[in-house]
Amino acid sequence: MDQFRSALQEALNSDNFNVWPHIIAMAAAYILALPIGWNREREERSAGLRTFPLVAVASCGFIKAAAGIITDSPEALARIIEGVITGMGFIGGGAILRLSSSVKGTATAASLWATGAIGIACALYAFDVAIIIMVFALITLALFSNHKDNTRVPPRLDPEAKSDDADLSR
Repeated sequence: MDQFRSALQEALNSDNFNVWPHIIAMAAAYILALPIGWNREREERSAGLRTFPLVAVASCGFIKAAAGIITDSPEALARIIEGVITGMGFIGGGAILRLSSSVKGTATAASLWATGAIGIACALYAFDVAIIIMVFALITLALFSNHKDNTRVPPRLDPEAKSDDADLSR
C-alpha cells in the first residue's frame, strides 16, 4: 500500500501529470456529440442525449489512455484505434433491429459510429476533423430524415414473411 501511495504522490507532483489536455479533448468530444444525440433523442430513437456523449468521451478516453503509455509506437496506437472502431461496430449493431420486412436503427448505428470517430479525432487533437464529422452527420440526419427509405427485405428472403407479403410491388 505504501508503494502505491508513494507512486501516486510522485505522479501527482510530477511535471508529467497535466490533466488539462485530456479534459479539453474529452470536453470537445462531449460537446460535439451533443447535437447528434439531441437529434436522435428528438427523433425518439433508442440512443440519444446520454448515449452519444458517453460514446464520444469513452472513445476519446481509450485513445488518450493508450497514447500515454505507447508514445513511441504509432503501430500500437493504430491497433488500439482499430479496437475502438470495432467496438463501435458492436455498439451500433445493438441499435439495429430487424422487424418483419424492415430494418430499423441503421441511421442511429451509423451516428454512433460517427460519434466514436469524433471522440478519436478529439483524442488526437484533430478538432477540425471532429467538427467536420459532426457537421456532416447533422446535415445527413436533418436533410434525409423525411426521405427515409424503409428498407424492405423481399419476402422470399424473409423467413418470418406472411403469405400476404408475397406481392413485391408494394
